[in-house]
Amino acid sequence: MTDDGGRLRRSSRRRHRWSLIERELRRQGGTLIAGVDEVGRGSLAGPVVACAVIMPPDERAIGGVDDSKQLTAAQRIRLAVRIREHALSIGIGAASVREIDRINIYHATVLAMRRALGRLTLPPDHVLVDGKQIRTLPVTHTAVVGGDGRCFSIACASIIAKVTRDRLMHSLGKRHPGYLWERNVGYGTPAHWSALESQGSCRHHRHFFISSRQLTLDFEVAGVSCEEAADAMLDDAIGIPDTDHSHTVRSSQFAVQSTAPPA
Repeated sequence: MTDDGGRLRRSSRRRHRWSLIERELRRQGGTLIAGVDEVGRGSLAGPVVACAVIMPPDERAIGGVDDSKQLTAAQRIRLAVRIREHALSIGIGAASVREIDRINIYHATVLAMRRALGRLTLPPDHVLVDGKQIRTLPVTHTAVVGGDGRCFSIACASIIAKVTRDRLMHSLGKRHPGYLWERNVGYGTPAHWSALESQGSCRHHRHFFISSRQLTLDFEVAGVSCEEAADAMLDDAIGIPDTDHSHTVRSSQFAVQSTAPPA
């Protein structure tokens, strides 16, 4: 199988059980664990998408669930259906290209995670985040380096986030066929770079990620911007109404845990 950059990847791991980290958190108190992960951080185009998932603690882990990068597109789609069928709550959040350019990708990623957590319909007892501890994430959380390959709940979040973002980029690819987003979903493959060099960029490309020495950028469009259209398409794809979410995660609910030093 290949990743977004076309490199060959092999996976011998599959999540058939809850991790020791998740089981230990339950022993410390509270049963509802929200796994959080993001996708699209290194892409040249499109939003960064985050997902928070609470899976039922009294059920076995779904066989085959793993880090989304270790799965084929067909496997991710099949597993995403099963995760949605079993999950107690799923929250998806995104940060747009405009936000990424304005506040940088790191803070945009945190913003997407905050939105995902805020859209959960149940308050989790613990939050597990892939990567290092995030000082600016306004909930206490356990940070797990490589968590999408180590923790069942984070792996579930990584699959839903990946499938959601891929669906959006495929839709945008139909409007902008020259960039081959149906294949590279916005990442910097040779074909994508070649298209950028030959035809320039559109509003879905990230200013900061593209060298001005290589491209002539033209971000002016008439009427409704492409970015606004992308935001609307994302909301439609993940079923989020265009209103403020009613549930707000309170950081005081969670016990502080971390398996990694602060980022």
